[in-house]
Amino acid sequence: MHFILRYRPWIVDTICLLFVVLFTYAAVSKLLEFEKFRAQLGQSPLLTAFADMVVWTIPAVELAISLLLFVPRFRLAALYASLSLMTLFTAYIVAVLYFSPYVPCSCGGILENLGWTEHLVFNLVFIALAIAGIVLYTTPEKTNTTQV
Repeated sequence: MHFILRYRPWIVDTICLLFVVLFTYAAVSKLLEFEKFRAQLGQSPLLTAFADMVVWTIPAVELAISLLLFVPRFRLAALYASLSLMTLFTAYIVAVLYFSPYVPCSCGGILENLGWTEHLVFNLVFIALAIAGIVLYTTPEKTNTTQV
């Protein structure tokens, strides 16, 4: 545990960087293949009614969180936002897998090549990273003061 606390700032920075890469890559992939992303969302049994709004909202939120992760003042809020977004994505995957006859993938880039089980594991790993980042970010530093 001492090792983790000793390198806490570096670990939190690494977790934030992983989220920046993930969200920026995902948002850019969706925007570059915008029509494909829109069509896939339109086929989603859970999002069809909201597809026109969601198609713009998801990449915008991903990019906004990526930017906020760079600003120390907003880093904790951005970690919570990362956790929330990954939890929403995971809940969507579970809902589609268990309650939908058709399972479209509206992910972009290399994530599109993952199977649903792998995608679920991937999301759960990032949820764990977000939780770890929040815990480490909010853990107070111990001071080495001794009273005589």
